[in-house]
Amino acid sequence: MKRFATVTVIGKDKTGVVARITSFLFAQGANIEALEEQVTRGQFSMTLQASWSPRKLDETAVRDGLVRLGRELEMEVTIRFTEPHRTQRMGIMVTREPHCLEAILRAWRARQLPRAEPVVVIGNRPDLEPIAHAHQLPFVHIPWEDRNQAETRALQVLDQYECDFIVLARFMKILSPNFVWRYKNKIINIHPSLLPSFPGPQAYRQAYERGVKIVGVSAHFVTMHLDEGPIIAQSAFPVKSGMTLQQIIAKGREHEAKTLLRAIKIFLTKRLDVYWGVVKEV
Repeated sequence: MKRFATVTVIGKDKTGVVARITSFLFAQGANIEALEEQVTRGQFSMTLQASWSPRKLDETAVRDGLVRLGRELEMEVTIRFTEPHRTQRMGIMVTREPHCLEAILRAWRARQLPRAEPVVVIGNRPDLEPIAHAHQLPFVHIPWEDRNQAETRALQVLDQYECDFIVLARFMKILSPNFVWRYKNKIINIHPSLLPSFPGPQAYRQAYERGVKIVGVSAHFVTMHLDEGPIIAQSAFPVKSGMTLQQIIAKGREHEAKTLLRAIKIFLTKRLDVYWGVVKEV
């Protein structure tokens, strides 16, 4: 059976990076299954998926060689061996609103997410720790006063628990490109509006003040641009005459939980592709 791995390369843009990495992997008997790269503001990022037949793989030589290449290129080069058909390990990031976290964990307990297993909950506040512990899940509190330090710690935790993808279950902090690049199209967020309308943290209030008649939510992949990532699933409800802002928020939260859960299920089918910023089922 083939062995699979994901290689991530991040650092200051320079020529020859792709050639150096792929040439090394070819020399180590790898087959390149997929490769994505991008340069933003002088920062280079690449995610590469490779496979080997068991007889051709020397895991130690591959790891050591990539570490050496990283030093030579002055870039961060990491590799993680994975099994493509295994249950996907899900990291969940939260702040203080419980409804999305509770919906995910209920669905998991009810075996409605057979291809995923939550393995850790990370919170920038400690409020939802009891919910995680009630489901026998580790909870890691990471204060977010210094974003760089907080993201470094969060990435360490996600790596420690070998998370395959991340769900932002009403996590109310903006993630930097440095974080997002490491999980390209593997961070799912729920936003309380029908994007691209009303980005930002006060979407329900903006909709209420504008007097819109249809309010909705959008589950999307996270990119470096706030609330502009490729949309996976959406849901909407009519604003009835006389509805207060609090009633709109309460109704919206119901849709947030259901839509985020639906997006996770769609993601787990492994039939999604992101092409020019648009999610397509393939």
